[in-house]
Amino acid sequence: MSEILKLKQSNCRNCYKCIRNCPVKAISFSGDQANIIEDECILCGHCFVVCPQNAKEITDDTERVKSLLHGEDPVVVSLAPSFIANYDGVGIESMEKALKKLGFFAVEETAIGATIVKRKYDELLSEHTGEVIISSCCPSVNMLIQKYHPNCAKYLADVVTPMVAHCVDIKRRYKFAKTVFIGPCVAKKYEARHSNGIVDASLTFENLTEWLAAEGIELEKNKVSNQKSRARLFPTPGGILKTMECCAPEYEYIAVDGIDSCISVLNDLENGNIKNCFIEMSACSGGCVCGPVMEKHHNSRMQNYLAAVNYAGSQDFDVSMPEEMLIRKEYPQIKLHDNQPTEADIKEILRQMGKIDPQNQLNCGSCGYNSCREKAIAIYYGKADVSMCLPYLQEKAESFSDQIINNTPNGIIVLNDDLEVQQINSAAGRLMNIRNTSDVLGAQVVRILDPADFIYVRSTGRNIRDKKVYLADYNRYVEETIVYDRAYHLLICIMRDVSDVEGVKERKETISRKTAEIADEVVDKQMRVVQEIAFLLGETAAETKVALSKLKESIRDE
Repeated sequence: MSEILKLKQSNCRNCYKCIRNCPVKAISFSGDQANIIEDECILCGHCFVVCPQNAKEITDDTERVKSLLHGEDPVVVSLAPSFIANYDGVGIESMEKALKKLGFFAVEETAIGATIVKRKYDELLSEHTGEVIISSCCPSVNMLIQKYHPNCAKYLADVVTPMVAHCVDIKRRYKFAKTVFIGPCVAKKYEARHSNGIVDASLTFENLTEWLAAEGIELEKNKVSNQKSRARLFPTPGGILKTMECCAPEYEYIAVDGIDSCISVLNDLENGNIKNCFIEMSACSGGCVCGPVMEKHHNSRMQNYLAAVNYAGSQDFDVSMPEEMLIRKEYPQIKLHDNQPTEADIKEILRQMGKIDPQNQLNCGSCGYNSCREKAIAIYYGKADVSMCLPYLQEKAESFSDQIINNTPNGIIVLNDDLEVQQINSAAGRLMNIRNTSDVLGAQVVRILDPADFIYVRSTGRNIRDKKVYLADYNRYVEETIVYDRAYHLLICIMRDVSDVEGVKERKETISRKTAEIADEVVDKQMRVVQEIAFLLGETAAETKVALSKLKESIRDE
C-alpha cells in the first residue's frame, strides 16, 4: 500500500492521532515515526484526513495520465458520481468540456458501471445465491472483510466494483481505449493498479483541480444533464439499495456506512445474529460523497448528500451487460499473521508496561489502542513500543523525578507565582530544621525563607545562580540558585549547603588572623629590643668618645 499512501517523515510529530483513528490499527511506530503497515492497511484514508501535520500523502498519477494523453490511444475518463458534490454547480456536460480541453477523448460517469453492478446484485438476489449478500462496491470494505473478518468473505457479492465494471464497458465500446478513474477514494488507486490493465490510472478530485488550475481551465457552472439517472445515488448512504429493485421478499435490506458500523455488523454476522439479508456497506461515514479525498472545502455531509440526490433521477442509464466473466470477481480470505501471542506473552508485555495488575490497566486510549491488552498484542507484533503509553511515561517520569529530588543532597523548593510552597524535598527540610515538609506545603515562603530573592526573580525574570546566602535563622551557609519557569509560572530554588566549607574557611581566616597578630606582636617586640639595644649602644659610644678625647688631650699635654 505504500505506493498509494505515503508518509512524509519530516512532518510526523509522533502524536498517535493516526493510530487512534485507524479502524484496523495498521500503523506502526518506530524511531518516533509512524509507518503504514502495507499488508494490514485497508486504505480507508482516515489517517490522511485526521493527520494534523499533513504527514500522509497520496500518490499523484497526474504525470502518468499526461503520458497516456500523449499516446496514440484514446483516453476515456470514468468520473465518480460524487463529482457533483465536489464541484458546486458543475454538471457532467461542463466537466466533459473542461476535461476534453486537457486532452481526454471522452468523459463518462462511473454511474454507468454502477448500473451494471446493481443489475447483477438484483440477479443474485433473485437466484437466492446466498443466505447473506454483502455489496462489493467499496474496495476498503472488501479488504476489511478479507483481512479482518475472513469468515465473512464468502458473503461478498462476486461482482466487480462500479469503477471496474465501467472501465470494462468503456474498453468494450472504444477500441484500444485507456481508462482513467477520477474520484474521492484512496482505495480506488490501489484497485486501479491491481485491475490487470482494466483501469490504467486513477486521479483524485484534488489532482484534477490542481491540473485544471495549472492549465488555466475554469469549470462552467451548469447542472443541466441530458439524462437523470438514479445510479448517481450510489455514492450516498443507502444509495445502492435505492437503485435496486429489491424484489426478493425473503431478504431484509440494510445500508451501513462508516467503518465502525461495518465492523459492528460483521461481528454480528460472525456471531450468527444476521440471516437472510442484503447488506450495503460503505467504509466512509456519509458514503462516497464524504470520501477521504473530497476536497477539504466540501466536508458537509448533508450538503454533499443533497447535491448528489438533487442531481440524480428515477431512470437507469441505457447499458448493455458485459460478458459474465468480465464482471465476476472472487474475494478470497487474506491471512495476516501466522503466529498468535500466547496468554503468557501478553502478560509479560503487560508486566513490562507496568500493567500487571488490572487496576493499572486504564485503557485510556492515549496510545491509540482501545485497551492495554490490545496495545500489548501490537507490541508483540512489533507495531508498537512500550513507551507509547502516557500514564506509563508519566509514572516513569514522576518516579525518576522523585528519585532525583528525594535523593539529591541539595535542598529543592518549588513556589508558584503567589510565592506559595508547591514542593519541598527532604534535603531542604533538614537544611531548615523542618520536621515534616508537608507542614509547609501551600504556605507562604516567608514562613521559612526571606522572599526577597524570589520576588526579584519573579519580577525581573532574571535568574539567580550560585549566590552565597547566610541563613541566619538556621545558622547555615548556602549557594542559592533560583530559576523562573515562565511556561508553568513556577519558581524553582536549589540550595547547596556550604556551611562546612564556610566553617573551614572561617577557621582558616581566624588562624591566619591570629598568626598575623602574633607576627605583629613579635615584630613589635623585636623592634623595641632593637631600639633599646641601639639606645644603649649609642650611649656607650658617646661615653667612650669623651674618654678617648680626654686621653688624647692628656697625652698631647705631656
